[in-house]
Amino acid sequence: MDKTLAPLPDARVHPLDSLYDLVTGDEDARVCKDIPPASCNDQPRNFFAYLGANLLTKVADEVSSAKLILPWLLSALGAPAVLIGFLVPIREAGVLLPQLAVAAAVRSMPVRKVVWIWGALLSALALALMAIAAATLTGAAAGWVVVALLVVFSLARGLCSVSAKDVLGKTVSKARRGNLMGLSAGIAGRLTLALGLYLQFAAGGTDSGIGVFVLLLGGGALLFAASAAVFGLIAEQPGATEGGGNALQTALASIGLLRTDPLFRRFVLVRISMLTVALAPPFYVLLIQQRGGGLGDLGLLIIASGLASSLSAPIWGRLSDRSSRLVMVLSAAAAGIVGVITWALAAPDSILLDGAYTFAVLFLLLGIAHAGVRLGRKVYLVDMATAGTRAAMVAVSNTVIGVAMLAGGAIGVLADVYDAATVVLVLGVGALGSALYAMMLKEVSEPE
Repeated sequence: MDKTLAPLPDARVHPLDSLYDLVTGDEDARVCKDIPPASCNDQPRNFFAYLGANLLTKVADEVSSAKLILPWLLSALGAPAVLIGFLVPIREAGVLLPQLAVAAAVRSMPVRKVVWIWGALLSALALALMAIAAATLTGAAAGWVVVALLVVFSLARGLCSVSAKDVLGKTVSKARRGNLMGLSAGIAGRLTLALGLYLQFAAGGTDSGIGVFVLLLGGGALLFAASAAVFGLIAEQPGATEGGGNALQTALASIGLLRTDPLFRRFVLVRISMLTVALAPPFYVLLIQQRGGGLGDLGLLIIASGLASSLSAPIWGRLSDRSSRLVMVLSAAAAGIVGVITWALAAPDSILLDGAYTFAVLFLLLGIAHAGVRLGRKVYLVDMATAGTRAAMVAVSNTVIGVAMLAGGAIGVLADVYDAATVVLVLGVGALGSALYAMMLKEVSEPE
């Protein structure tokens, strides 16, 4: 596709235009590729509005993380451990499954930024109510209210997710989108690390710090509200409304692929088995919290989580181009080994997990493994599918995984009956099994 160069007006260059040129590398012409011509001269405004809104939501997602923040909060409030087991499944499936159902309706709207704005405002409302619940409730009541609000929050985030890519594709040039997303992820990552450092050093100690969580959730609500205002600054041109299929209908219509395509069926089963890696982080958090960990330890876990992705993603990415199957095998096996080691160190007569840095290293390794599982299975699906089957395979896989993840949340029952260490062991052994199963997948990568 050819580039269209939209000449800048003769008037004095706006400071925002100069900053855009500096950030993106544009000089005397505005690269305008794969977006409506009417949006070309609005690109600086749209670029920074999308960047600002995306950055605000990334930080807000981190301060309300279902893997770290909410498990610690529910444990501190005395909520049943079974509810902690459902945090990640609800957060992930709550975004995924509704997306499949509403994508076609969103596609029928000429201007879609309003969907994102409503999603952000509903997210803000859900977090604000969570903050109030944390400040006023305890025990099972607090747990059930937070989980119910997490359902609302996840559905709202699904609205943002299903509309975000459409808006980006209509307002920012194809040659500039990667730069935008990279900037957003990089800045958000640094802010998340700063939050971890603050909790470790400024808010450390062994206090459960409910007030800190109220502030975190309240701050997340304000960030989402601000992101809605910033996203509203995007100048979105009306777009095409045809061609938007219902992904959920596609999945149901294509479910026969699980019967007729043995490789795809095995991949879906492998992906289900690897949910043992995705379900594990909250129980690591619960384990250290139950062993007397304070907010300083939570800060270390946030730092470890942030470092895991940034350190491992480039390595997993290069290795996936060689063999995405091998990435899934290695990362699932690593998660399993970490789980077994963590369980062994958590024995009643062991003092090793009393050291926060030891536990942070284990959590870092788990995060690295989880990043590998996620990246490997994405690349494997893309390489396995053809142009004609890819959309159907993605829809079927996501639907099955969404349902399986919700069912997997019941693993939290073991934490109530036994303890968090037992759940970590069970999930670790399951991850080892998934690694063995993934070894039986066919190699689909084609390294040069």
